[in-house]
Amino acid sequence: MDIKGIGALVTGGASGLGEATVRLLAADGAKVAILDRPGPRGEALAAELGSSVVFAAADVTEEDQVRQAVQTACDHAGGELRAVVNCAGIGMAMRTVGREGPHNLGVFNRVIQVNLVGTFNVIRIAADRMQHNPPNEEGERGVIVNTASVAAFDGQIGQAAYSASKDLDALSFSVSSGITSKRSDTTP
Repeated sequence: MDIKGIGALVTGGASGLGEATVRLLAADGAKVAILDRPGPRGEALAAELGSSVVFAAADVTEEDQVRQAVQTACDHAGGELRAVVNCAGIGMAMRTVGREGPHNLGVFNRVIQVNLVGTFNVIRIAADRMQHNPPNEEGERGVIVNTASVAAFDGQIGQAAYSASKDLDALSFSVSSGITSKRSDTTP
């Protein structure tokens, strides 16, 4: 896919891998929307990178906020969202059993909600929007990239929730099969 001029959305785009992705896409000519929690980092990055980047404050676990961020990305790009890169993620180290007792289930659930459920939330809302894009010269309507972690396969002490939430292979395969089989034609 040619990056120049396309609309792209990067979750977790205000820091780390997400920020690096935003910088790369913007440098290659994409019109990028940063989806990240409200705060000065996203605003500052968008201001630094100029008119090709916009900040869409949102929590990936909140459906209405993600819908609004996708709309912001589409508006910023002139109507079409062609690329999503899911980088949003959190990690909270906690042993399964420690001196204070068992792992806090609320902490485990929050990591799963952000890293796994949030990723799926963005996939489903963005894919719904992308399915209406006219195919480009290669027959593509859009692309979604999900970042995983080696921690999914090589868990470390205290990383049960993070490891469980970052094995995105099965999710990505299942989702992509469902999307491509639905829209396997190349006619608008």
